[in-house]
Amino acid sequence: MTNEERNADGADFATLLDFLHETPNTLARLIDGLSLAELRFRNSEVEFSALENLCHLRDLELQGYTPRIRRMLDESDPVLADFNGTRVAAEGNYNSQEPDLALQTFQTARRENVQKLRSLTGEQRKREGTLEGVGRITLRQLAEMMREHDEGHIEDLRVLRQWLERVRDQHRISGEPVATAPGSD
Repeated sequence: MTNEERNADGADFATLLDFLHETPNTLARLIDGLSLAELRFRNSEVEFSALENLCHLRDLELQGYTPRIRRMLDESDPVLADFNGTRVAAEGNYNSQEPDLALQTFQTARRENVQKLRSLTGEQRKREGTLEGVGRITLRQLAEMMREHDEGHIEDLRVLRQWLERVRDQHRISGEPVATAPGSD
């Protein structure tokens, strides 16, 4: 790899880490001003509520990404467990949790992971492990997977927020009260 390629990779990796660092702030903006009922609202049985998105991202960061990063740095070619988000969400009863705490915990864990990733040398970013259901990955590829996953949840939250705002506006125009989300009494 030439010095130019090495520098481009480092700059690209720094941009990737900037995105990961900014995700908690993006999430905070997307949920800002939503009521607890709106945070708990599910648009369908197969989609997460805004609160469930926050809790899922928090748990994946703590139970998935953090141990994967640590093990890929500490061990030679570790086998990394898949994260069963559906099972963890069902067991965690996410919609009963406190949104501010979920976001704060995610933000802290993500900040620590990004700091760890920022400290890596080019050689360390190439360290490998085998991720169950995916195959061999490097630490850099893991960071890219984190970004792709974040992007999906950010988009889900954007769509949900737009829908909630349309419902609010329609009720404001008609003068009808906005119904609360099911189970949010």
